[in-house]
Amino acid sequence: MKVQTFEDLIQWTHALHDQLAQCLAHCATTNEEPRAQWLLGYLAEHEARIGGMVDEFRKRADPKALNTWIYDYLNHEPIEPHRRCDAPYASMNFDQIFQSVFDLHNQTIIGLYRDLLSKADIPEAYELMQELLDMEEHEMMQLAQQVNRSRDM
Repeated sequence: MKVQTFEDLIQWTHALHDQLAQCLAHCATTNEEPRAQWLLGYLAEHEARIGGMVDEFRKRADPKALNTWIYDYLNHEPIEPHRRCDAPYASMNFDQIFQSVFDLHNQTIIGLYRDLLSKADIPEAYELMQELLDMEEHEMMQLAQQVNRSRDM
């Protein structure tokens, strides 16, 4: 998917969360470690929920922001969200799964959002990026707290 506008970016982010949710759910059925199975299921539900939240941003965003071109701002093509799930999480343990998903969010989505926020030309685009960034960061913080609590059990 070629990301050219903020609307494309939101659709890309939604697709990434959706693809990740499906991959995590698939791997939950094949991982042999019970704690890892639980985490994969939990993360799959969490990713699906975030994907829905991202889609809500698209529905309520200012059209001026959605139609703003961003292709000049991207120094690399974002990863393809529709790639096939090769079941990488099926053989990972609890900590590896969490670290992998957490890194994906921080390096791919949050990093990209921060970069685009610093380059937003119009107030509507800046506001949209700030809201998306805040939501992603809040969800990752909440996820980290939940996972850390589950480690204590």
